[in-house]
Amino acid sequence: MKSPADERVEAPVREPAVASPLTRLGEMRHLGLVVALVLLAVVGLVTVPDTFATTSNLVSILSLAATIGVITVGMTFVIIGGGIDLSVGAVMALASVWATTLATQSYGPLVMIVCAVLVGTGAGLVNGLLISYGRMVPFIATLAMLVAARGLAQRMSDRRTQLVQQGNEMIVELSTTRVLGIPLLVYIFALVVLAGWVVLNRTTFGRRTYAVGGNPEAARLAGIDVRRHTVLLYALSGLCCGIAAVLIMARTTTGSSTHGDLYELDAIAAVIIGGTLLTGGRGSIIGSILGLLIFTVITNLFILNGLNTSDQLVAKGLIIVVAVLLQRRALTSRT
Repeated sequence: MKSPADERVEAPVREPAVASPLTRLGEMRHLGLVVALVLLAVVGLVTVPDTFATTSNLVSILSLAATIGVITVGMTFVIIGGGIDLSVGAVMALASVWATTLATQSYGPLVMIVCAVLVGTGAGLVNGLLISYGRMVPFIATLAMLVAARGLAQRMSDRRTQLVQQGNEMIVELSTTRVLGIPLLVYIFALVVLAGWVVLNRTTFGRRTYAVGGNPEAARLAGIDVRRHTVLLYALSGLCCGIAAVLIMARTTTGSSTHGDLYELDAIAAVIIGGTLLTGGRGSIIGSILGLLIFTVITNLFILNGLNTSDQLVAKGLIIVVAVLLQRRALTSRT
């Protein structure tokens, strides 16, 4: 049975019989993102026709998107809920290092996976507690976690790359084993995306996330424990970091304190490009994943065309600025 609080939350956020302007705007944005992906594919076919459309390159794009994509799912929840998480890349690195220590590896691959997931979730839980009950600004709390997690990862690994040892091939097989020509880690990414979509769009937790991000005070008056929900959002983000750590261990067969460098920026950029408001209360998993694929294809095109990495960063920065300006323009036009 649903509690009275759940009923109060559900009432104002049920989908209307007729699509609202926000729903239509979201659909148009998704269509625009698909068109952008098609245009990028055309650019790839024109500039590097012999390599872009090959099976190996497309699989490479999906494999690269998988790791950051799992983090992006968690980031989408956090930003829709009115927060931000700058620590995701460092938390993923810490989880990969902790899981690949000799002590952990001696217990086998399943313990390594559980360790990575628990470390990521624990770091996210700390973020959530500092923000909700310590009343710290999300930017500051997660920035502190970024520095601390990266430093702890360096200390644990002595700044050395830790290899996945023999006997733990199950981890590596997530990347090497293919089903219908696609690595298992891509299927794991797809399952995380599907689970995230269901939770965000078909559960009370998802409705509460929109409510908390849209108006925390109104959500509190509606019976939602805003602080507890915020803790759960950051724990969810940490959980995604732990899963991403397993995927990057599979791809690189290593655990390293350098893993996940600037992943937080890629994840935030993908979420923004996908139409999620930085102020919270609006967004979608589908939009975030489309935004991620756009960034991943851009990175791939730069590599295939032998362009400078610095130019790639400049291009990504410009895309972020344009996306934020378009968001503000769309909001202004509706008010």
